[in-house]
Amino acid sequence: MPAQGKHRRTRTISLRRGLAAVTTGGAVLALPVIGATSAFAAPTPAAPQAAPAPAAVSAQANSAAQAAPAQHSVKAGETLSKIAREHSVSGGWEKLYEGNRKIVGENPDLIHPGIKLTLGAASAKASDGKAAKASPSAARGAAADRADRSERIAAAPVANAAPAAEKQAVAYTNDLDGWIKESLAIMAEQGIPGTYEGIHRNIMRESSGNPAAINNWDSNAVKGTPSKGLLQVIDPTFQAYHVPGTSTDSYDPVANITAACNYAADRYGSIDNVFGAY
Repeated sequence: MPAQGKHRRTRTISLRRGLAAVTTGGAVLALPVIGATSAFAAPTPAAPQAAPAPAAVSAQANSAAQAAPAQHSVKAGETLSKIAREHSVSGGWEKLYEGNRKIVGENPDLIHPGIKLTLGAASAKASDGKAAKASPSAARGAAADRADRSERIAAAPVANAAPAAEKQAVAYTNDLDGWIKESLAIMAEQGIPGTYEGIHRNIMRESSGNPAAINNWDSNAVKGTPSKGLLQVIDPTFQAYHVPGTSTDSYDPVANITAACNYAADRYGSIDNVFGAY
């Protein structure tokens, strides 16, 4: 058996790297040795800061949103349904109406431009049946809105019943051109056909544009009813086809033209169809 070895105190060797020889039954083993002075402690990593929980952030955002309800001022052409969609009102237009019923009134289909609708938390509370006590300033604002709405509703029939603007008076020249144009305006109102060219052509043939012209030699004159005026109309014809609103004097230029055109329309379809004695 091998001899018992003596115990020796181990001496610390300060080496960074070396070889230690160990004899085991005559065999020599080469082992790497790491010096004690080369060991360092690894730094302790800093603990990461905890991020706020998403649920807490969401709750805070919801609380802030509920604490500050929004308002919407109604514009022309808007409806409760459209406003509810645009602002994503929970419960749709029905909840929006319930929350603003005092301002809107009994008809949800009739909302007037300018009124302010409460959206969000205030609207939701009202729709759940929990009546919130309005502050004095809010009450005053709501009262002012109702007063404005009442004034608009009361004024609406007056605006609708307002008469149309009176036609601006047109000044016509006191000559053949002015007489024809004024006659055409009256004829248009009465539905009597005729054109400037047709009237002018027949006037020049009948009287050469003289409103005081009279025929004292033809068969009508022999019968005691001479032709008179610009379009040479006898008194019986003038009286039968006189246009209301014009003079009853057959020598009056405008009255003479409109009566003659009225007669020509009845007999020939239009003064434009007259090219000779009529």
